[in-house]
Amino acid sequence: MPRNAIYAQSGGVTAVINASACAIIETARKNSGQIGKVYAGRNGIVGILREDLIDTSEESSESIARLRTTPAGAFGSCRYKLKSMQESHAAYQRLIDVFAAHDVGYFFYNGGGDSADTCLKIARISEQMGYPVQAIHVPKTVDNDLPITDNSPGFGSVAKYIATSVLEASLDVASMSLTSTKVFILEVMGRHSGWIAAAGGMASSQELPIPLVILFPEIAFDRESFVKRVQDAVTCHGQVSIIVSEGIADKDGRFLTDQGRSDAFGHQQLGGVAPTIASIVMQDTGFKYHWAVADYLQRSARHIASRTDVEQAYAVGESAVLMALAGENSVMPAIVRTSSHPYAWEIGKAELEEVANIEKKLPRTFVDKSGFGITQACRDYIAPLMEGEDCPAFQNGIPHYVRLKNKSVPRKLGTDFEV
Repeated sequence: MPRNAIYAQSGGVTAVINASACAIIETARKNSGQIGKVYAGRNGIVGILREDLIDTSEESSESIARLRTTPAGAFGSCRYKLKSMQESHAAYQRLIDVFAAHDVGYFFYNGGGDSADTCLKIARISEQMGYPVQAIHVPKTVDNDLPITDNSPGFGSVAKYIATSVLEASLDVASMSLTSTKVFILEVMGRHSGWIAAAGGMASSQELPIPLVILFPEIAFDRESFVKRVQDAVTCHGQVSIIVSEGIADKDGRFLTDQGRSDAFGHQQLGGVAPTIASIVMQDTGFKYHWAVADYLQRSARHIASRTDVEQAYAVGESAVLMALAGENSVMPAIVRTSSHPYAWEIGKAELEEVANIEKKLPRTFVDKSGFGITQACRDYIAPLMEGEDCPAFQNGIPHYVRLKNKSVPRKLGTDFEV
């Protein structure tokens, strides 16, 4: 009998993570002679630890297909980091017990760098414990900070949303700037990497230039030079839009908005940099401003998803299953850019040792000499990732998304696990 698989979603979700889920389930069904059922961890790996599994075989082919156009995490996600074998021995033992109880031989973990680390640990420890599991990491992160892969599924759609939002808001500000608002500030995600902030620069083009100031985590924030840049833009154009990454820091590496708290992965809790920047603008220039925080909107906006992003999210999910069936373990399907003009890509393979816990920063060559804008090289990189439309079906004027039944798998271990 073919062994079963478990799929789980991890960390912050995206507009296209369910496209990867769709691909994994559909591809497994096409290979039912080699893979049995596909279970999903309810709320990520926490669900696996608690033996709270979902039986995706209870879902119709139509419902699974509609995952491709539905945002967020259909099975629930979590922020839960497994520590070393010595520190979390009970958790690893529990995972193996759950895998064994449900005859699981394949594990697909859909997430970012921390998830790659977890996937690698499970592959290694399952071997040590005498119950080997093929663990394949499926890339996902709006921050675009995974190494090896050219880009991360989820980023292209966020880039499209942010660029569109900056363009539309900037046109709004331009119409009011003579007697009212002159500065618009948009806070975007990005703790250590400025990929999303850079995407805001795509709002300006030769055809329709927009005065912009971008604040990247990779460039130390200097109040004096920032204020001068804003003043010069307003003097020249009458307005300016500021895109600020949540992770901007001063020359000493201190976040402007460190809240003194950490999330489950140990990352410092950030947020509220937009009002901080707004306060600086008011104090140092007196310009009237408005600010907004993209927050969850930027990563859940499936209605304006990039077709390239959707296709790539599906491709990495499909490839993950095919790699597992080919005997691969501790690997991640990676997107390989084979041409930029015209844009072309294919799926390659990355070893998890080269992916886990490594952040890919925005290259300095993607930031212009001023430190407040993007270069043509950056535009050439981002542009194709935003390309194309993949609109969901609409009903009653709003997107028609699917909600799965998510029927539970009967527990076999008889005990719960504290997480």
